[in-house]
Amino acid sequence: MTQANPVLVEVTRGDMVESRHRGSVAVVDARGKVVMAIGDISAPVYARSSAKPLQALPFVESGAADAFGFGDVEIALSCASHNGEAEHVAKVSEMLARVGLSGDALECGVQLPDKEVAFRPLIENGVTPRAVHNNCSGKHAGFLSTAVHLEDNPAGYIGPDHPVMERVTAAMRDMTGESFGSSPCGFDGCGIPVIGASLTGWAQGMARMAAPDGLAPARAEAAKRIVRAMTEEPFYVAGRGRFCTQVMKIVREKAAIKTGAEGVYAGILPGLGLGVALKIDDGGTRAAEVAMGAVMVHLGVVSGEHLDRLTDILTPPIHNRNGVLCGHTRAAEGWLDG
Repeated sequence: MTQANPVLVEVTRGDMVESRHRGSVAVVDARGKVVMAIGDISAPVYARSSAKPLQALPFVESGAADAFGFGDVEIALSCASHNGEAEHVAKVSEMLARVGLSGDALECGVQLPDKEVAFRPLIENGVTPRAVHNNCSGKHAGFLSTAVHLEDNPAGYIGPDHPVMERVTAAMRDMTGESFGSSPCGFDGCGIPVIGASLTGWAQGMARMAAPDGLAPARAEAAKRIVRAMTEEPFYVAGRGRFCTQVMKIVREKAAIKTGAEGVYAGILPGLGLGVALKIDDGGTRAAEVAMGAVMVHLGVVSGEHLDRLTDILTPPIHNRNGVLCGHTRAAEGWLDG
């Protein structure tokens, strides 16, 4: 019988633990050395949107970003799962206009933003959501920019056999060190292919972003620019009230972190030359955020004054509708002691 993954996060209410989230964590260096292994880190996992920093590599290393005069904001958006706030939508629309396309070229699907800060203005103003409001529209604008720059037909760019997706898949394969030959596969919420790889592989991919000197020069430079963009423009990676943005605003160049659907999180830690990949078994985002924060504290990426400023993010309080503190979501004891 396969041993269950350990409890990483627990949710308290009053005097007891009310809920528990199991999961697994890999921390790896750029050469593939496993620095931390919690739970099963060999089972295939869909990285979902946490893979976006890797997926953005062709956009930068192909010269597309430079060809259209895109800087840190646009590169950050190419890695984003954004809220669909007005600033996000305006900048994605501007990216598309600059490459000679409109929102109609996006193949990510229409999405009503799920954060009130973004959906309330749409509802109050009677605005119908469009594909540009999709949380992945920045990534897709990067894909389209690459297609236009390299003179590929942009239509059908989300297909696995389209040159855009072939470059994205090749970049992920090279960075993770996994062959993808017999990997599980499917389609993401925004329509692009997803490929399963081990947490070890995903973490190594992030470590190579953190310590890119062993990569080919163009890719190394692209990795550095992507990490810089994410840490310099964290609002465009996620948005107001989001864990990614809040943490990166405070720790700055120490970490570029990225959430993914179904309880996945990835971290690029340039100062340590390490990558982090984790997966919560039940897909809970609340647990993935707390687990990611706990790993960052354990590794010393979050410390000192950062801890004081991030307390309510790292150990979120739970209040009832009368505003009374009822409990917390917190890292479980034991799994970081080894």
